[in-house]
Amino acid sequence: MKRKVYVETSIFSYLTARPSRDLIVAAHQELTLEWWIDCRQRFGLYISELVLREASKGDPVAAAKRMAELAGIPLLPIDNAVEKLARSLVNRRIVPENAVEDALHIAVATCRGIDFLLTWNCRHIASAEAVKKLDALCRELGFALPVLCRPEQLMGN
Repeated sequence: MKRKVYVETSIFSYLTARPSRDLIVAAHQELTLEWWIDCRQRFGLYISELVLREASKGDPVAAAKRMAELAGIPLLPIDNAVEKLARSLVNRRIVPENAVEDALHIAVATCRGIDFLLTWNCRHIASAEAVKKLDALCRELGFALPVLCRPEQLMGN
């Protein structure tokens, strides 16, 4: 059985954006494209309603590109359990109040038993400083936190 990956919105943004002149952003874009072409078929991909909402915002041409890449990826619902976990992440100040959407991404992947949460959001989601706190709270509430990672971390065998 394929391991499950929740693909957060930043991945689709990097995947479909015009090439950046910023070297770091350009490298992230290249890694994202490489993972999308060469590695994604090894995994079962999932998104949520939130990913659809976020990806559809902004410039209509860019949004259309993001939405095209999302087509056919199974959708995970945001229900009461997800909202409750997200609130706990914010209430415990593990995720800031102004980043509720990031808490929802973590909560969807966690509540649905996803193996990996793939993101370029290293501020609130794949933050090395927050992982211990996220893991501790999830365990306390009876959940296993997915591995929070970037595309290059899922390129191995």
